[in-house]
Amino acid sequence: MISYAPLWRTMEKRGITTYTLICRFHFSKGTLHSLKHGKNISTATLDDLCRMLDCRVEDIIEYVPEQ
Repeated sequence: MISYAPLWRTMEKRGITTYTLICRFHFSKGTLHSLKHGKNISTATLDDLCRMLDCRVEDIIEYVPEQ
């Protein structure tokens, strides 16, 4: 399964809050809800997050094998 745990760590390192994503970058609240609940997002959203956070995909998602 895909985990978004790296995203939250990356945001914390950069001092970016969910409020900042919404207000400064006009990030969708619905997409943020999907991220918080581990739902699917598009590669376009990954691209947007990489641009906003100036990071790599590995800083946003990771693969965690299901047991």
